[in-house]
Amino acid sequence: VQLQASGGGLVQPGGSLRLSCAASGSIASIRSIMWHRQAPGRQRELVAVIDSDGATNYADSVKGRFTVSRDNGMGYLQMSSLKPEDTAVYYCNARSYYGTSLGWGQGTLVTVSS
Repeated sequence: VQLQASGGGLVQPGGSLRLSCAASGSIASIRSIMWHRQAPGRQRELVAVIDSDGATNYADSVKGRFTVSRDNGMGYLQMSSLKPEDTAVYYCNARSYYGTSLGWGQGTLVTVSS
């Protein structure tokens, strides 16, 4: 599975962005699409997950502000009420029904700053 993330950019605090993750290849093998982020000097952290049955899970730091969704081979992360601490490179990751990683997108930079 190949993944390509896009949609990052510069946004003011309180603003919104929508990230996209385009999957190609063996799309039917994807159970979960996961969004991670890595801020400068910090470890990569899991932000949101959506399974093939539509079940979602979020990190506490983004609950109520971020919404994850998917549509066939596309994954989306709608980010609202953005804060400077949301600044990071965001990556999408696909996992199989066995829990194995199927691939990572290249990352897209989100900068929240006035």
